[in-house]
Amino acid sequence: MVMASEPAAPDEKKGEVLPEIMISAEKIITPAMQASETVYTGSEITAKGIEIQGAKAATSVYGALDLLPGINVESPDGNGLGAEMSKVRVRGVSSALGALTVEGVPNYGGNPIGPRDYLYDLENMQGISVYKGAVPGDIGTGVGSRGGALELKPDWPHENLGFRFKQSVGANDYSRTFFRLDSGALPGADTRFSGSFSYTDADKWRGPGTLGPRRNANLAVAQPLGERFEATLWVNHNDLDQHLYRPLTSTDIQNLKGNYDKDYNATPTGVAAQDIYYYDYNRGTYQNDDLLSVLTLRASEALRLSLKPYYAKEDAEILQGVTTGGGQIQKRTRDIERIGLIGEAMLETQGIKTTLGHHCESSTMDIFSQNYAITASGLAYRGYGVFGTGGTGYINSPYLKLAGGNGPLDWQTGLKYFHFQDSSSEGYTTGPAPNYALVRATDLDREATSYDIWLPTLGMAYHVNEEVQAHASYGRSFIRPYSYMPLVSLYNTNRATFLAQGINLQELFNGYDIERSDTVDLGVRYSTGWFDLAPTFFYGKHKNLLTTIYDPRVNLNYQQNIGKATGYGLDLEMNAYLGKEITLFVNPTFTVLTYDEDLTYAGARLASEGNQVVDTPEWLVKAGLVYHPGNFEIVPMVRYLGTRYSDVEHLGKVGASAVADLRMSYALPKVMAAEAMKISLDLTNLFDKKYISVINASDDSRNGVATYYPGAPFAAMLSVSLQY
Repeated sequence: MVMASEPAAPDEKKGEVLPEIMISAEKIITPAMQASETVYTGSEITAKGIEIQGAKAATSVYGALDLLPGINVESPDGNGLGAEMSKVRVRGVSSALGALTVEGVPNYGGNPIGPRDYLYDLENMQGISVYKGAVPGDIGTGVGSRGGALELKPDWPHENLGFRFKQSVGANDYSRTFFRLDSGALPGADTRFSGSFSYTDADKWRGPGTLGPRRNANLAVAQPLGERFEATLWVNHNDLDQHLYRPLTSTDIQNLKGNYDKDYNATPTGVAAQDIYYYDYNRGTYQNDDLLSVLTLRASEALRLSLKPYYAKEDAEILQGVTTGGGQIQKRTRDIERIGLIGEAMLETQGIKTTLGHHCESSTMDIFSQNYAITASGLAYRGYGVFGTGGTGYINSPYLKLAGGNGPLDWQTGLKYFHFQDSSSEGYTTGPAPNYALVRATDLDREATSYDIWLPTLGMAYHVNEEVQAHASYGRSFIRPYSYMPLVSLYNTNRATFLAQGINLQELFNGYDIERSDTVDLGVRYSTGWFDLAPTFFYGKHKNLLTTIYDPRVNLNYQQNIGKATGYGLDLEMNAYLGKEITLFVNPTFTVLTYDEDLTYAGARLASEGNQVVDTPEWLVKAGLVYHPGNFEIVPMVRYLGTRYSDVEHLGKVGASAVADLRMSYALPKVMAAEAMKISLDLTNLFDKKYISVINASDDSRNGVATYYPGAPFAAMLSVSLQY
């Protein structure tokens, strides 16, 4: 595990320290486990690992994970900007179905479901723990963990007074300013504060519009009360305005070179069917406020109690052009509020750690869409597209974990229960002009529904000798029902057809259920003086996957939780120390994730059985070299992305690509009264490779349905950082 002697986190991790992957005596990847465990089941990206990845890892959590095997990060922009336009898959499973937490407290929203990875300045984090298989029960998974689980570890206020400043400028008018002030321990009370602020802005690399401004502010407080109690507070505010990138179609990418710069129109034409592609009608504003506290009481040497109350608020509005009605603008609104508490007791006695905890949360998600006609004078309101009253949903999730060891054998086991109470909703349609008032529609009602699942975990590790450790783990993960708006929209559009067959919206939602994955990891960690090797074989069975079905009663297709898939593969973390100043790292992954059965569409069978799941390469390789002569640091890196497919029948093929980056830094001690100064130059997509980065497709997509974002071209960025 990564531990920092300063500052001290309120929930320090304990356990036997395994050999760590090192680069120039600084850790970039280490094994990870929770404080209440004895078996390492995850990996951790350290602050150094985040730093060497440059701008993309400063504002995007997923951008910081691009060193790890088994994680495919696809982004439309090279600077970590472009919120909610990236796609990430963990061993083939979408990260939107996974968990992202800060100190175990979940971060997520709806439409799209899943984590918001763009809310944090990662200079304020000392590491990110990543669990791709078995997920520890004390991580608050929120809506689910099928796509893995992440735990961000705040860099809590330092013991000593300090100040950090960083300024970055680069291609496409990129500019980012970041600073952080630490108060140090105040005399008398030992109170520690830290506050940071950043401002980021950039033009899109293709087409008109900007990917900012993005404003982030963070405040953290740590207050010890005696020797046994500590209270910490963490507050984060993120405010983002951005224009969207235009996705390319399957036809566009047949001539990728000719359409590489294709984007939204710079000016309106006066024709609605064309003006849905006007750039200022395709933009979004996103505001998020998060607050959490960690209250820790060490009641005795053996017993530790903790409470983590939290609050999260999200307000977002996204405009996008749609072809409906000859061309309209749709505004999606998200008003989400979550309040929760994680309580935990950990007792360590006679060599056994026992952890008992409970996660509870209430959430309100008011998510709806409104339509606007494009007129000569601008946008004119045309009523709601999807609207239903939003109630309060509840999560209750108790968990129990046991962990211990006997000689060379470490073990742990756990059981977590997840219960989600989804609120009822009253449906409405839009009335006639000129008011477009809401009209009650009882067939659009949804009933309150409960979903639950038991989540067992098991882990074992055997220390063969000081250099070799064998380990195995099993875990069950899940994702609660999602993708509500597409189902409501389809029903609303074809309402008369459904009603003629006596089908209401609730009948369609009766086919929704919790997706479930059971995964097994088997691995070895082998560490010597000149290399580290950590291969892990993984196997998973996935059930109740959201899959398109054909309903002959209405001659329509819609999604239900009936799909199945099987996955297996091999992750490898490898580092070789080629002398005092050079470290080579190679992190390849081989992944097979296939459909268990053929799918159907419009009554026809799609030949999908045994095919690789959409947007999942069999081969993925991350490799690089860190050369550290004196005060210089030179880091060339390459990412190889194997062949992918954009549909279940493998008719839409996206070829393999390899993209190289180069980072060069020079450290100057004691400059401008600073303790340290560093100048860095980042060159991304060094050889200006034209390739498809993002495939926008669901796991059951048909040929021609997917859209695409090309990868960003070559860009340069210069950064100067000072530390006092």
